[in-house]
Amino acid sequence: MLLPRRALLGAALLAPALAPAWAPAWAPAWARGQGGDAWRPRRSAEGGHTLPEPGRRAWAEAVPQIRVGLMGGENEADRLARFDGLRTLLEETFRVPVRLMPASDYAGVQQALGARQIEYAALGASAYAGTWIDTNGGVQPIATIEGEDGSTSYISVIVVRADSGINDLEGLRGRSLAWADPNSASGYLIPRFELRRAGIGVEAGQYFGRTGFGGGHEQAVVAMLQRQYDAAVTWGSGTGDAARGFSRGNLRAMVEKGMLRAGEFRIIWQSRPIQNGPLTMRTDLPAEFREDIMRFYLALPGARPEVFRQIARGEGLGFREVRHEEYQLFIDMRREEAAARRRRA
Repeated sequence: MLLPRRALLGAALLAPALAPAWAPAWAPAWARGQGGDAWRPRRSAEGGHTLPEPGRRAWAEAVPQIRVGLMGGENEADRLARFDGLRTLLEETFRVPVRLMPASDYAGVQQALGARQIEYAALGASAYAGTWIDTNGGVQPIATIEGEDGSTSYISVIVVRADSGINDLEGLRGRSLAWADPNSASGYLIPRFELRRAGIGVEAGQYFGRTGFGGGHEQAVVAMLQRQYDAAVTWGSGTGDAARGFSRGNLRAMVEKGMLRAGEFRIIWQSRPIQNGPLTMRTDLPAEFREDIMRFYLALPGARPEVFRQIARGEGLGFREVRHEEYQLFIDMRREEAAARRRRA
């Protein structure tokens, strides 16, 4: 018996506790060690990884500088500061200039990949799907982050001010909600999908009195704190102390930067686990470049843990190799969301 498409998508987002740590529940059979494909992902957590030997590479003729896209969702100064250690280490390792290319929103990085203005960027799952669609398969995922428990997932959460008097979704009926970014999996695509499945209308005036975009995860939470919205959608690892923003994620980063205090916010809803987004690279780049970058990131947590922690926005085991098939569900959902918008137009 074939399950309805929506049921398949919902089931695929739920990660069974017994799934191997390196293989998310939504991964295809080959990633779970089933079927005829014996490919297994390389992982930082398996150890034995060392940074590539310093020196200029042959691929530098094709890639004279490495331009790394930085997604929006955090103010630009903080993004540049967090990634400066990575920039320095990349330059020391590969002996080519490295430029950090921040964008004001997710779409800016997606467009830069499509226009060949950057070599790679860390994208969310939905942003990767959108970029893959927009470039007709011109990008590929190379690695994603594993959490402290070995998971490769995170969650979407709806947060309110602790003094708001709102304790659950029912308390948010008729109130205002800030989405993070239209290209964010946790800040838009997944919460809309799951709320609709729960019978909650996600368009303004259906269940929520007003909805809008905060301009990024950090900005959405700031708008909620400043009472521009009653609630905001953002992300966290789903592991660790929820009162401090979990072990990793936007809330944790804001707590550590002093922008948010533990006890100042309340989480009133959370999603099922969502596949972590990938480091995403253009497919027209030399294979040797891709392999060197892959080796660099696999070794980074062990070789330079302070740099890893900064770019990961918290704790984790390191990176795990990924393939495109692990994000097919997000491509399907992006296409369904686009079809729904066309029907509403």
